[in-house]
Amino acid sequence: MCWARRLRGGWGRRSRGHPDAANRSTWRYRATMLSLKLPQLLRVHQVPRVFWEEGIMSGYRCPTSSALDCVLSSFQMTNETVNIWTHFLPTCSMSPRARHICYFLDYGALSLYSLGCAFPYAAYSMPASWLHSRLHQLFVPAAALNSFLCTGLSCYSRFPELENPGLSKVLRTAAFAYPFLFDNLPLFYRLRLCWGRAHSCGRDALSCSHGYHLLCALLTGFLFAARLPERLAPGRFDYIGHSHQLFHICAVLGTHFQLEAVLADMGSRRGWLAMQEPILGLEATVATLSLAVIGNLLIIAAFTASLLRSPGACPLLQGGPLEEELEAKQQ
Repeated sequence: MCWARRLRGGWGRRSRGHPDAANRSTWRYRATMLSLKLPQLLRVHQVPRVFWEEGIMSGYRCPTSSALDCVLSSFQMTNETVNIWTHFLPTCSMSPRARHICYFLDYGALSLYSLGCAFPYAAYSMPASWLHSRLHQLFVPAAALNSFLCTGLSCYSRFPELENPGLSKVLRTAAFAYPFLFDNLPLFYRLRLCWGRAHSCGRDALSCSHGYHLLCALLTGFLFAARLPERLAPGRFDYIGHSHQLFHICAVLGTHFQLEAVLADMGSRRGWLAMQEPILGLEATVATLSLAVIGNLLIIAAFTASLLRSPGACPLLQGGPLEEELEAKQQ
């Protein structure tokens, strides 16, 4: 009771003597939050060469950022801020090794996405003449093998990135172009059947969403390979408008139209497909996806182990050229 009385008395005196105590506490909290300094941004010659992006001259984060700096940089205008918020994935890294490993995981996820596209295409989007053919039966297993090829080739492409950037870009582009072309074979065939026809294609007719999806996919690939517009005006698109941001926007739009197209196929072909026996049941689908996940994780683990065994002096993990080399490249 004595303790409670003193406590109440103390609070009462403080409340009467300091009527703005609550306001001061609020302002103190705000001042503490404002005292957090945003991370310093660097120019391209101040970071190791492995972090360079072609045509992007400024807005780089420190390669040895702390966890707090990584969080704060998400709310700071860097050359990756828009990338982060367009797909809600943190792209900060603590070291060159961590950066490469994050890319390995990213490549594995994209490979599994390509396999995920094959499932609805095999179920709902196959041309009528392909149904239950050998190609239809092998479509999903081949897509699973393609995911292994995609992950392996794209992970490998990071190793010659400094010594032979042209080869690295070709390998990485091929790693994702091939699964896309394979997955969309049913659509390309249906498009060929219906191209220029005055009458209806029946069950093989394509919706407008299929066309929008293919257009967005082609734009995505073009932006990934061409590095436009920053190649034409280095430094002008460091924060907003560079190809990586446009690439993400086109990819998101393409995924949206792809989903709309599959839903359109499901709706227009529902009655016909209901009379056909499915090529893959639930158990086979889950088994295929599980094996693909395990296989891709093993590939990523193998490349990660190889990276971790690399000496610290390896060019892949080291800073690069002098500022004069950068200036020569700009000229």
